[in-house]
Amino acid sequence: MSETAKSRAAALAHLRSRDFAKGDPIPLPLTMASIFHSPGDATGFDQYGRFGNPTWHAVEHVLGHLEDAQCVAFPSGMAAISAVFFALVKSGDRILLPSDGYHTTRALAERFLKPLGVAYDVRPTSSMLDGGFAGFRLVFAETPSNPRLDICDIAAVANAAHEQGAILIVDNTTMTPFGQRPLDLGADVVVSADTKAINGHSDVLFGHVASRNPDIVAKVRDWRETAGGIPGPFEAWLVHRGLETLEVRLDRMCSSAETIARRLKGHRAVSGLRFPGLEGDVSHNLARAQMERFGFLISFELASEDKAEDFINNCPLIESATSFGGVHSSAERRSKRGDAVPPGFVRLSIGCEPVEELWQAIEASLDRLGD
Repeated sequence: MSETAKSRAAALAHLRSRDFAKGDPIPLPLTMASIFHSPGDATGFDQYGRFGNPTWHAVEHVLGHLEDAQCVAFPSGMAAISAVFFALVKSGDRILLPSDGYHTTRALAERFLKPLGVAYDVRPTSSMLDGGFAGFRLVFAETPSNPRLDICDIAAVANAAHEQGAILIVDNTTMTPFGQRPLDLGADVVVSADTKAINGHSDVLFGHVASRNPDIVAKVRDWRETAGGIPGPFEAWLVHRGLETLEVRLDRMCSSAETIARRLKGHRAVSGLRFPGLEGDVSHNLARAQMERFGFLISFELASEDKAEDFINNCPLIESATSFGGVHSSAERRSKRGDAVPPGFVRLSIGCEPVEELWQAIEASLDRLGD
């Protein structure tokens, strides 16, 4: 971890204390209110729950500290992505999406943007630069991609997109600001499903948009306020709690994932292994250049749908569940969710269990599959 990241992590738990008065609670209080005392001039303070709430302001402050940017909180990752699209595009615009990223982003474009006159194209993450970006209003990248973990060169995509006047949005859900910093690499906007690793406890839906462009932030915030896509204060309070342990959780998860991936590489039941931290991975050199950690996700293939289900359902330290990034290791056979992957494809999210015990459980479950 870089010295800047260490400093950012050290300050994370103490951001609120900088403004403490004597007797203030050290943990963040939960403010459950839809209205606020509003005498006189109606500016400069919270008035109504759709416009603001002290609890989600506190979360935005912490996220802004991590992103080194202005942040706008949302009730889910897809709410954050939707807000960026609807705030920044209009009829006649074209946007570029990853063909191998999270499928709901493409569904949003097909079902809701296209009927409004917004065209979209798709391109594989690893080939995002191919074909250039002429004519695009927005370029949307997801790197590493979910679920295959392909990577694109964020800095190169940013430079090429900006030459054509396009805005680059990067979905950083799989990495968090402690694993990869797209804004530092030239992206205009970061979106994240904080439901995953940022919250880390699999008990909240949440998301955020981050940008260093005040005009973009103002448009996204205006969309949230007008459309009403606001986070609940209780959910924000839980995410704030999760953020305080993000760095230590991510450190454990990423380091364990590297150990598990290296051992999976030698197992006879496993093929098509992908993990950016492996020296032989096609994305490894680029990952080393632009990522501060290699992440906690591993993908691989087993011989069949049945063997994949067997492995997931019978490993005692793996939860069979969608989503990822929680303290519990989990896995899913992604073809059942409609991803264009083989039936035996498994996305494995490494959690916070002790790595040796976790590996023993994984190895035993794989061994039981036979040849």
